[in-house]
Amino acid sequence: MPGRRTTQLFSACSQYAAATVTAAIRAGQFGPRDEHRRILVVSDTSYAPEVGTPLDRMDGFECLRTEFDTVLSWNEFIQPFHPAGWFPREQDTLLWERYLRLAWGLGDGPVEIAFESIQANPSNALAKIFSESPVHVYADGLMSYGPTRNKIDPLIGTRVQRLLHLDLVPGLRPLLLSEFGVEPEVVPTAEFRKVLAELADAAPALTSVRGQGSPALVLGQYLSAIDVLTSAEEEDLHVRMVRGAVALGHRHVVFKPHPSAPAGWSRTLEEEAERLGAELTVLDAPVIAEVVYQQLRPALVVGAFSTALLTAAVFYDIPVARLGTDALLNGLTPYQNSNRVPVTIVDALLPDLEDAAATAAWSLPDEERIRRELSGLVTAVGFAMQPKIYPELRPAAETFLARQPTSGRDRYFRRRRLTALALPGALPSQFDFIPRNPTVRRFARQARAWQRAAGRRLPGSGRAGNG
Repeated sequence: MPGRRTTQLFSACSQYAAATVTAAIRAGQFGPRDEHRRILVVSDTSYAPEVGTPLDRMDGFECLRTEFDTVLSWNEFIQPFHPAGWFPREQDTLLWERYLRLAWGLGDGPVEIAFESIQANPSNALAKIFSESPVHVYADGLMSYGPTRNKIDPLIGTRVQRLLHLDLVPGLRPLLLSEFGVEPEVVPTAEFRKVLAELADAAPALTSVRGQGSPALVLGQYLSAIDVLTSAEEEDLHVRMVRGAVALGHRHVVFKPHPSAPAGWSRTLEEEAERLGAELTVLDAPVIAEVVYQQLRPALVVGAFSTALLTAAVFYDIPVARLGTDALLNGLTPYQNSNRVPVTIVDALLPDLEDAAATAAWSLPDEERIRRELSGLVTAVGFAMQPKIYPELRPAAETFLARQPTSGRDRYFRRRRLTALALPGALPSQFDFIPRNPTVRRFARQARAWQRAAGRRLPGSGRAGNG
């Protein structure tokens, strides 16, 4: 019956996310159009969505609009609450489902949900409201290769049918949601690039960007907003990126700041470029990086650990370089920080901007090499981040760590973390004979605690590092 058609709710918070799910739909990954009613639920989870441009009003949205029967705003639906913070009380979920079915004209037919991060709102709110609906998770970034951030309610996790993801690191298998046996499914790259091409054609020409030849493009991420760096540290990182690009011979640099970044950063970069005898253009157009790639054809893309670095290298064959990942690997706290796997992948895979020879010689490794050299590292980091969620990964993590030189282990693993988890590299080599016994480890932890306490009581004593 027509009234019993399955309704598919697609939730998207960014143009990149909407492009990803549009590509999946066009590739047939959500079934035939005539068998489903498709609703796109857009939301803006930024700090001040009231002053931003909603996804459905951005340039190029009409290219995506054709795949959906209806477009609705989650922000408008739950106002005055913020979409990142609001979710229903457990005892009210049934009432909210009834209200949503009435307000959105869903009737009493079956509903499927497709959304991004399963643990963040509004995705989490929709999953709770439609408590019996199948769930499809689509990932639009490097975090899909890392572990699930924290333990998910089995009533939600067991409903996840699959993880749709872009093939950003060919040969690497996503770890996200694997604790529930969720199978990853690649969104075809060719289909995704077609969608991006339509967005680029619909976007205004970047006429403000002048210069001869192809520029170097610096990507800003606004890491201070998520407490990964301080504002001063991030500004200094951007300055180093400009210096590095100029040192490689690029006389025209384009800086694409994060939409929420302070305007003062741009002025600092312009002054630095002028001092170096180069031209810097700040790109303030509200377009995603992939549109910039197609319109400007940059000679080099530089960033910290943005997903856009991988789309440049993998989807557009543009040279890339990273900067600042060494400091980020040490500075991310706690160790379980969900940015750790993206930083690890970019650090291990891409060349350092300040190493001119490595940057010039770099090329994307083939799938077999990535599978051989990167999979073990990501698995071990994933286990060290979430050992209680992925206990089955311990043998693989131990095998990987046992084969690594000390320098390799110290770059990606904190010694205290390895010690707490009784993993190889936790103790100096002269103590390797101590059996891996829970009682021995407990006494060792207690002794270290006493040692630290005694150190704090001594006059003039200070912290001895992270060993």
